[in-house]
Amino acid sequence: MSDKGKLKLYSLDEVTDKYIGKQGTPKREAFDQELRMDLLGQALKQARQDRNLTQEQLGKMVGVQKAQISKLENSLTDARFDTILKVFKALGAKINFNVELLNTPVQPV
Repeated sequence: MSDKGKLKLYSLDEVTDKYIGKQGTPKREAFDQELRMDLLGQALKQARQDRNLTQEQLGKMVGVQKAQISKLENSLTDARFDTILKVFKALGAKINFNVELLNTPVQPV
C-alpha cells in the first residue's frame, strides 16, 4: 500500500507545539499552568467524592465556604497554596510536589 492513502499521525506534543506554542513560550506556560490546575481540581473532586463528602462538609472541615471548594474543583480560582494543602490534608490524601529547576541561573538574594 502506498503512503498516499495513509493518514499522518501526530503526537500530543507535536500538536500542542503547533497550536499552543513551544515549551517556554508565554502562551504554552499559561496553557500548561491551566492544565495543571484543572487536573488538581479533578483530583480534589474525586478524593472528596470517594470519601462521600459534600462540598459543604469538606468546606467546614477546612474552614472555608462551599463556594471555595466548588471553585477549587472547577479550577475557577488561583487558590492559596495553604488552602490546597488544608483540603488535601482534610481528605487524608498524600501530597507529592516535584520542583524542576530550569536551566536558569539562580541569583543570590
